[in-house]
Amino acid sequence: MRQTHRKGKGNPENHPAVQKMIASNITIINLANWQEDMKSGFKGTGCTVTHRIILFALMAVIFMVCMPINAICQDANIVGPDYTPDSLLADLNNPWGSQFEFELSFDEGCIYAGDDPALDPEQPLRKNRKIYVYIPAAYKDGSRAPLLVTLDGPSHFYQICNAMNNLSVQNVQHEKLPAFVLISVENGGGLGKGSQRSLEYDTMSDRFARFIDHEVLPGVLNNEEIRERYPGFILSEDPWDRAVMGCSSGGAAAFTMGWFRPDLFRRIVSYSGTFVDQQTDELPEELIYPLGAWEYHSGMKLIEKSEKKPLRVFIHVSEHDFGYEAPEESHLNWVLANERIAKELNNKGYDYRYLYSLDSDHCDARVFEHTLVQTLLWIWSEAGSR
Repeated sequence: MRQTHRKGKGNPENHPAVQKMIASNITIINLANWQEDMKSGFKGTGCTVTHRIILFALMAVIFMVCMPINAICQDANIVGPDYTPDSLLADLNNPWGSQFEFELSFDEGCIYAGDDPALDPEQPLRKNRKIYVYIPAAYKDGSRAPLLVTLDGPSHFYQICNAMNNLSVQNVQHEKLPAFVLISVENGGGLGKGSQRSLEYDTMSDRFARFIDHEVLPGVLNNEEIRERYPGFILSEDPWDRAVMGCSSGGAAAFTMGWFRPDLFRRIVSYSGTFVDQQTDELPEELIYPLGAWEYHSGMKLIEKSEKKPLRVFIHVSEHDFGYEAPEESHLNWVLANERIAKELNNKGYDYRYLYSLDSDHCDARVFEHTLVQTLLWIWSEAGSR
């Protein structure tokens, strides 16, 4: 992951958040130097029995509290506080493929009809959602194309197109991306609990994964314009050829798609993921997962207690993400939630990457533009993914 290492303010090591991590490391290293004293019970150090008891108790608390946090911090890829858009997100005059756009209506679908009883009638509803499709110049008609589904479409559509154009050409001098098909899907409308968007993204079930697989992808395959341009067009059905990327609730939705249907989607990218209690209260899924996506890492601890799934996961959170000062009992602290997700993925041995961005906010565009290229290269790399 690209980082900016400069003297002074721009150096990540000088940032207060990193200083806290470093301070924790120093504490543990110093404690480690006491190993011999521990073995001897601090005999000969001038400590009374009472002092020894206090020291042992203090050390036990420090190890229990600091070690889990330290494990996450050491594993995180830290970027910022300065951000520069990656040059590979620009149009570098490489061959351009084909772009398409069409709509899907609630009237055409079976999985979402726009009339779910849990919906708040005051929330806006998008009856016709746009689907944006890009097929790169490097795609060969008749071959089975890998695909990336992005949520809250168009969602940085052209930047991803440029990255793919620049990294999928034959004469590229650096790492390459596969010639995947980009499919960007608009949400169903609204925001927060009771909205169609939340119904799709925050619900703990395979419903949205089925919607993408059963309705969106067939819509792409059967689109007349696409068929006319690419008569042999095929999308791969291999779950390792299918990636999903989202931000906020879209990030949680991407993870949920892989979690509940790893037979369909296995490469997951989440920026500022909403792994908090934002599932609509009136849904039947509340009876099973009462704290929504918070259950992945806390409460039910689904990641810890479930069998490891065949997923490759990118997780990001910003230093000043939503609820970063909220108490744990609110179940609405994005930073705490994502740190715990990373910890549980690490403990379970998942193939994952955790990114922590300094001096940044929820779904910060600066972070996205600074890291997207490296994120795409990592999520499509093969190490440990099959």
